[in-house]
Amino acid sequence: MRTLCLALAGLALSAGAASAQDPVQVDAKHYAVILENEHVRVLRIEYGPGETSIMHDHPDAVAIFMTDGAWRMSMPGGVVEDVPPGKTGDVLWTPATKHNPRNTGSARAVVILVELKTPKTP
Repeated sequence: MRTLCLALAGLALSAGAASAQDPVQVDAKHYAVILENEHVRVLRIEYGPGETSIMHDHPDAVAIFMTDGAWRMSMPGGVVEDVPPGKTGDVLWTPATKHNPRNTGSARAVVILVELKTPKTP
């Protein structure tokens, strides 16, 4: 019985972890890790014109626009939002989110995203 309970608990934990969609895992075409340590994970995000992803999650982060870019974000529940265009060099705070982005611009869009990791308490 104890073994069954442990197995069910493990399945429940893995199902919860699987519900969080890591963009690097589900969309390696557009997301690449360029640095990772215990404090941050830095992603290079690159979309061609009109390209879209799939629904995924990000923790709190800082976005740095390497090119001009225009985006449409689809969120859970069918909410769709056009994001004001970013300009090369813009830096934005982005709170934790779940979304599916689409490059609505006419050129390749590149963003560096610095995802913050929650500090571990001793």
